[in-house]
Amino acid sequence: MAAVVGVVIFAIYLFRASTTKEVSKTTLAVLTSASFFLGCFCSALAGYIGVWSSVRVNIRVAMAAGARDYQKCFLMCFRGGALSACLSASMCILGICALYLFVHIIFVDFSGMPVHEVPVLLAGYGFGASFVALFMQLAGGIYTKAADVGADMVGKIELNIPEDDPRNPAVIADLVGDNVGDCAGSMADVFESIAAEIIGTMILGASLAHEAKVENIEAFIFFPLIIHAFDLVVSGVGILAVQSRGRTEPPLTTMLRGYIVAMMFAIIGFIGTTRYMLYTAVAPDAWWHFSGCGIVGIITSYLLVLITKYYTDYENAPVIGIARASKSGHGTNIIAGVSVGMESTAMPIIVITIALMISYTLGTTSGLPGNAAGVFGTAVATMGMLCTAVFVLSMNNFGPIADNGGGIVEMSGQGEEIREITDMLDAVGNVTKAASKGYAVGGSALACFVLFQAFLDEISILINRPFQNIGKLH
Repeated sequence: MAAVVGVVIFAIYLFRASTTKEVSKTTLAVLTSASFFLGCFCSALAGYIGVWSSVRVNIRVAMAAGARDYQKCFLMCFRGGALSACLSASMCILGICALYLFVHIIFVDFSGMPVHEVPVLLAGYGFGASFVALFMQLAGGIYTKAADVGADMVGKIELNIPEDDPRNPAVIADLVGDNVGDCAGSMADVFESIAAEIIGTMILGASLAHEAKVENIEAFIFFPLIIHAFDLVVSGVGILAVQSRGRTEPPLTTMLRGYIVAMMFAIIGFIGTTRYMLYTAVAPDAWWHFSGCGIVGIITSYLLVLITKYYTDYENAPVIGIARASKSGHGTNIIAGVSVGMESTAMPIIVITIALMISYTLGTTSGLPGNAAGVFGTAVATMGMLCTAVFVLSMNNFGPIADNGGGIVEMSGQGEEIREITDMLDAVGNVTKAASKGYAVGGSALACFVLFQAFLDEISILINRPFQNIGKLH
């Protein structure tokens, strides 16, 4: 399927005008198609690594639970997920850096193309990442829910046997679904969000720096790459800070403590990076405006995680209310669940809207050209939100690893006290999986403005006339 889409992209770019005189239509078509395939490969590899890592940690989690070692069991789940999260983010950054280096050497160093036009040539990588993420997230998500519901209907409802009972062959499909849906799907989804956000922000930064006649355009171009490279560092510190204090402390509290540590280091790193890379004599105060945008994004991500936790954690009123409604029958369970689900979308919408307004205002008052600086401010806020993506992905991957570890414990006939350890972690894993989905959706909502403006910037380059308002050229 990717091969067909790659050929279509080649044909489209072959018959459209080139965005720069240094690159012919044929060269642009080949480059875009090649970068599309590279994005597909890296995105698919990110999903595969997620599954590869989780299936090897599952059995170790079951062994730790069998030894009644709760702390080791917890750390196995979390750090197993962290491994694949780190590799996924590293591949995303490495792929974009390699592609940028190749384009810079060929077209800037040898052909004399202006450096601010380079990021536009990387768009195919984002196409490829999005294409594979679409299939992994949809196909994996549908598979895992179908397998989960099917296994529960056959086992729990028809035969009245426990969940993950070895007598139910559908359990195998359920365990596989946890990996392909919650590991591969989420890994590819966040990979796509990061890739699209990096390339979109590079295009915006290059356009803004060129328009404002900034002395160092490449600093604005490389800014998103440096920020996401810091993600590996700050999230790594947060991951190391996750240390369980025993079964008396809820697992989610332990992870959120590490997340706060990662956020603190992210704020410090963001301020330092913006001061070093975005300071310009054209607008001396712009760097701290964009630092504020990044901090807004970091706070937004934390609020989205907390909101999701409130609506999905079994210790809070919404889940307790659904459980209470279930005592009356199936109908009240469905009504209560749907109403809570619809209610849970309100606060994230408000938080994202406020974040967009604040970041856009900070951008427009930075001293750089108005609308472009405002949209770049929303892009920096998106970067702030995604600059702890590795840690959030680690929390996401915690869920399916704990779930599969519990399944192995059940199928191997272990005692009830051992299953209690994995059940506690599995319940928390459902919350962390939901939190990462809210996080990914929030990041995509912020990034859509970045991608739309990046599209307008490319059109402006193509027709050699700038946009001031949508639907109006001057």
